[in-house]
Amino acid sequence: MTATATSVGEPDRTRPQDTPPSRAAAWLLRLLPAVAAALSGVLLYFSFPPRTLWWLALPAFAGFGWALRGRGWKAGLGLGYLFGLGFLLPLLVWTGVEVGPGPWLALAAIEAVFVALVGAGAAAVSKLPGWPLWAAALWTAGEAARARVPFEGFPWGKIAFGQADGVFLPLAAVGGTPVLGFAVVLCGFGLHEAVRLAVRARRTGEVRRGAAAVALLSVAVPLVGAVAARPLVSDEAEDGTATIAVIQGNVPRAGLDFNAQRRAVLDHHARETRRLAAEVAAGEVDRPDFVLWPENSSDIDPFANPDARAVIDRAARAIGVPISVGGVVERDGKLLNEQILWDPDKGPVDTYDKRQIQPFGEYLPLRSLIGAINDEWTSMVSQDFSRGSEPGVFTMAGTEVGLVTCYEAAFDWAVRSEVTDGAQMISVPSNNATFGRSEMTYQQLAMSRVRAVEHSRTVAVPVTSGVSAIIMPDGTVTQKTGMFVADSLVQEVPLRSSQTPATRLGVAPEIVLVLVAAGGLGWAVGAGVRGRRAGGV
Repeated sequence: MTATATSVGEPDRTRPQDTPPSRAAAWLLRLLPAVAAALSGVLLYFSFPPRTLWWLALPAFAGFGWALRGRGWKAGLGLGYLFGLGFLLPLLVWTGVEVGPGPWLALAAIEAVFVALVGAGAAAVSKLPGWPLWAAALWTAGEAARARVPFEGFPWGKIAFGQADGVFLPLAAVGGTPVLGFAVVLCGFGLHEAVRLAVRARRTGEVRRGAAAVALLSVAVPLVGAVAARPLVSDEAEDGTATIAVIQGNVPRAGLDFNAQRRAVLDHHARETRRLAAEVAAGEVDRPDFVLWPENSSDIDPFANPDARAVIDRAARAIGVPISVGGVVERDGKLLNEQILWDPDKGPVDTYDKRQIQPFGEYLPLRSLIGAINDEWTSMVSQDFSRGSEPGVFTMAGTEVGLVTCYEAAFDWAVRSEVTDGAQMISVPSNNATFGRSEMTYQQLAMSRVRAVEHSRTVAVPVTSGVSAIIMPDGTVTQKTGMFVADSLVQEVPLRSSQTPATRLGVAPEIVLVLVAAGGLGWAVGAGVRGRRAGGV
């Protein structure tokens, strides 16, 4: 009989051999985490307004977690940067609407560095038990840093600001934007871990009960917490009601050159106020208790220009109630972005100066350096605005109205200070005309919705060119305007004085989460050092 067995040590060519992957396939496998990180960042962008796809944040962080888990910190740094670019490049495209792509690309590139650092830390803690907790806390720490440096910070793109329509929103009343954002990120990372363990169990039959419990809790606790926080969200009128009017006068044209039409902008807002007064006189709408104009509604200083003062006086007398006017004022050699409380009989009686001013828009950091690179930018911001130092709460017809001017709405402290100073409602006067019809105005409106729930206050958003809105303390938008139209909104709104846990706790929840992040990172570094020592490295 002929032997068919192969000789010892000789490969059995009667069985198919494993084919090594091609070089192209190997490169694709190596690139897969990078592609996943970048696409997850894009997915996170799509969870933000004007879309109402808030839930996309969960698979976005699940995908980011898949890309990071088990990798070294250097790989995490690169993957985090790709995730940050995928998210921030489309989110911040509005910053280049009128000034070109340079500032937009630079801003996104710098802000993505913070996400890269989070990615490095998250990769390091991904080998620890309960890693979704540590990684989510690290994300919160990254947001905390981004909200403070450089140039006083840039909190735009906080995860909380994409959740105005989501089920997690009540958590804003528990611990503000840090707790709301932490819950979303924890749920996303927990979702990845739950899926990973389920796939592993199906493939190997191995069930790691402790890890599975942590993964499920990472998903369940944020959801249960959001449901439990629902009683904190209320639009009950604790201090009665006020009938407010929000004026959107519109601008002659969009873009940076709207400032060249300063008198026309003032005339538009005065005209819309007089039109509202005529409707009130005709009995078509209720008479408001007070009127809210947007930021930059009078870029002509009414204290120095009698003509501008006369225009505002006529509008105030026509409506017969106090108006909060957004003006640009020069006082004692300082240029101020100011809200002016204008009484129909007494004229200007109180002011609030914007405290959180916008770098490269209202003041120019590193002026000499930037002037050497591009003198066009220094001519655009020829004089720096000065910062105010005190919270702004106007007493308008017996109602305490907190003023949060435009960019300030992105900063936790700037909104909270008005509520702790006695505000029964909040006004966010804004000017978005320089950003055209971009998504910026919708992103900012979502911030105001989150702030309404965070502090349980009605929020009015008067904007020069739209979208102006009235927001209930539960975050619901009850009225809003279109963009680049003249319009007014009149509504009776609840006034409230109780403080949510978020208002009372202030920065404390953020500090706790930063400490949790530090603890997880310290544990990961210590474990790595011990591992290298044990291996004799």
